[in-house]
Amino acid sequence: MKNTPPPFQITPLIVSLSSQIYYTLGVITGAKLSIAPRQQQKNKIKTIQASLAIEGNRLTVEQVSDIFEGKRVLGSIKDIQEVRNAIKLYEMISNLNPVLISDFKKAHKILMDGLIEQNSMWRTTGVAVFSGQEIVHMAPSAKMVPSLMEQLFDFTKKDKTTWLIKACVFHYELEFIHPFIDGNGRMGRLWQQLLLMQEDPVFEFVSVESIIRDHQADYYEALAACDKAAESTIFIEFCLTHILEALQLYTQSARSPVQDFHSRLLSVQDTFGNNWFTRKEYLSLHKDISSATASRDLITGVTEGILKKKGERNQVMYRFVLS
Repeated sequence: MKNTPPPFQITPLIVSLSSQIYYTLGVITGAKLSIAPRQQQKNKIKTIQASLAIEGNRLTVEQVSDIFEGKRVLGSIKDIQEVRNAIKLYEMISNLNPVLISDFKKAHKILMDGLIEQNSMWRTTGVAVFSGQEIVHMAPSAKMVPSLMEQLFDFTKKDKTTWLIKACVFHYELEFIHPFIDGNGRMGRLWQQLLLMQEDPVFEFVSVESIIRDHQADYYEALAACDKAAESTIFIEFCLTHILEALQLYTQSARSPVQDFHSRLLSVQDTFGNNWFTRKEYLSLHKDISSATASRDLITGVTEGILKKKGERNQVMYRFVLS
């Protein structure tokens, strides 16, 4: 089979959305914006819950969080297994190579462990996607899957298109090829995120999936429209719109290191008032930060004249300077 790249067009809307996304990424980098480790974990949990919910998983964000923390939850065995598999996979996402079919199959094996027997294997039968009783997509024949997937990964590895565009193209093409018996939607969204991380590492903690879940009907409409058009342009526009939305939400919840330092100090001033307090007591009010960050906050507070300090070593205490 001739190795041809997936068909799509670069429209004015795609150019505009791409520019806005790169501008937002530049703001995040320039201002050194970041979110606290606990918020990173929350975003990852939102991503997992949303991607599974699109496929019918009934567990809530709170239940997924409980499973993440090793707690027991009430739910179907299948739903719980799906969450456990997804948590394991998303925890290792940064170790996956987005241009290797072997890593793609390894990811599917983890994602579908205990759910289907053919995990990590290309399908050997025909498949159709239904909406109710209606067939909305008839996938290519099983014998075409290996070569189609090789072409798709070849495009991902060699094409000069930006990672941003390739992430969207890959997502659509994977859903079109439908290489596995089950798990294609989840794998498409996961691999889109992994490809976006090649554009900027911040995408590991940007929950695009939760935005897609909120526009689920539009998501399927965009996929269907691309099937009819025999190209992924409409889906690229759909994805870029919601990638931008997810990035903007990220910037609203993120702070620069300086902002974090001042906001953390000021947020506990009412608690301690004019009383002396220890680093341990400060940490008890900021469970999202490390001991090293707490020490840095307090030392900088003393240097800037916000705090007074007394004692040495493990007897050190701090107090706010009253204006």
